[in-house]
Amino acid sequence: MKPSRTFLAALTGLFCASAVAAAAAVSPTAPTADTLTPRQADLAWQKATATYAPQRSAILNRVAEHMDDGPFHADWASLETYRSPGWYDNAKFGIFIHWGVYSVPAFGSEWYSRQMYQKGSTDYAHHIATYGPQSTFGYKDFIPMFKAQRFDPAAWATLFKAAGARYVVPVAEHHDGFAMYDSKLSEWTAAKMGPHKDIIGLLEKAVRAQGLRFGVSSHRAEHDWFFDGGRHIDSDVNDPRYASLYGPAENHLSEDDQKLAEDWTYVSQAWLDDWLARTAELIDDYHPDMIYFDWWIGHPTFRNTLPKMLAYYYNQGAKRDGVVVNYKLGDFPEGAGVLDIERGQLSGIQARHWQTDTSVSDNSWGYVEGDTYKSPTFLIHLLADVVSKNGNLMLNIGPRADGTIPKAESNILLAIGRWLKVNGQAIYDTRPWRVYGEGPTEVASGSFQDTRTKPYTAEDFRFTTKPGALYAIELGWPKNAEAVIHSIKPSDHVGAVTLLADGKTLKTTQQSDGLHVSLPGKPAGESAYVLRIAMPGLDSSAKDQP
Repeated sequence: MKPSRTFLAALTGLFCASAVAAAAAVSPTAPTADTLTPRQADLAWQKATATYAPQRSAILNRVAEHMDDGPFHADWASLETYRSPGWYDNAKFGIFIHWGVYSVPAFGSEWYSRQMYQKGSTDYAHHIATYGPQSTFGYKDFIPMFKAQRFDPAAWATLFKAAGARYVVPVAEHHDGFAMYDSKLSEWTAAKMGPHKDIIGLLEKAVRAQGLRFGVSSHRAEHDWFFDGGRHIDSDVNDPRYASLYGPAENHLSEDDQKLAEDWTYVSQAWLDDWLARTAELIDDYHPDMIYFDWWIGHPTFRNTLPKMLAYYYNQGAKRDGVVVNYKLGDFPEGAGVLDIERGQLSGIQARHWQTDTSVSDNSWGYVEGDTYKSPTFLIHLLADVVSKNGNLMLNIGPRADGTIPKAESNILLAIGRWLKVNGQAIYDTRPWRVYGEGPTEVASGSFQDTRTKPYTAEDFRFTTKPGALYAIELGWPKNAEAVIHSIKPSDHVGAVTLLADGKTLKTTQQSDGLHVSLPGKPAGESAYVLRIAMPGLDSSAKDQP
């Protein structure tokens, strides 16, 4: 017998009611890694941010209209003609600032926002033990605790000036998706939540008031996948109410950022458009002199979007005295920006200006409790090495959640500042010599290698130049009170040699093995010792592009 229509209708109604009841019984924080496709995850993020679509479209239209207003065009052939501006090449030393919601838990590193959702990690266990499960206390719940009640931008800027920095680059948005500026494209901002302050805007004014250059750092690209661990566990990342903060949380298909061509993580055009709009928003609202990007803009999906941003920004910079974009190896064609080596060094003089960024902290970029720090001497030696090879050093600090800079960090900055006050003429506005240095200590070249270099000795020198002068930066004090610089030849026609620490002229003799310099019996100064060597025939202007 066939069932009656009435029976079928009743059965269908019962089934639908059961389905609705079952759906209602599923927690909004239940894992979604196996139920959402990448496209569905992205669409959920788009829906959550739809209220900002008009503002986003307006910014994108402005970029499209003005990205060709100047010497640069939105193609890589044009962008490869870029050259770093003189103010940046001469600056040599800048400050990087990692400060955000991640400074509240102050545990592990600034990647706590990701690691707290990675089952099996130390951060995951710490989070549950300290705050409870991620389904009831997620990353969003740290935001009200991020008050910045003791933040004093003028005091920060004064410290950076005293440290001898020439530019300052705070993180405008980290991978966590929380904007430290007054974004018109998100409610998850420091201006609307937490501190209720436009942190980037306040810093811009204070930094520029000290006569320093101001930049911003954007790590937004990685946010596409940064919270993917939360998809695999019972957590607030799965709750559609918070998709505008946690983003698509796509499954990250590669953990090796130096092999981005092999990373097949899902990236939608909507995500790329949002990234472009947010970057242009920073450019238009804060007029940064430089922008630092982290690794993931090198993902292949960004290659048609990046040229639009770069042309838009570089053409604005061409109307003043130039701007800088930092990129990691492989992210841009060579020369389309300034190469940055993260926590690392390069082995010789580079034809194009470059930069290394590292942190005063040994383990983290953001503030964590119980951290350890590099010594001022280590960092001064790093600065001398990088500058001798045509580079800049951008040194990071991590303030506490309340806005105070740890004493250990400010002391390091002030020690560097004292050294630069005495010896800065060997750093600022200089160019490389014919060799970057000499001595037995070899530098470990590449990213994440800066702490692998062995301690320098009194036989290690780094060289910089200005017209008519060679600066020999000795990275130790010789026990016999005599420095021997093997790279200096009789044909260099050396004039007076002065020790910058005390201004005294030193006795020298040119011998077959180099220039011998008689030093005081005790060290004059600290950390590194600079000899100004007069060379009337030396013209460093030819070293702008060695």
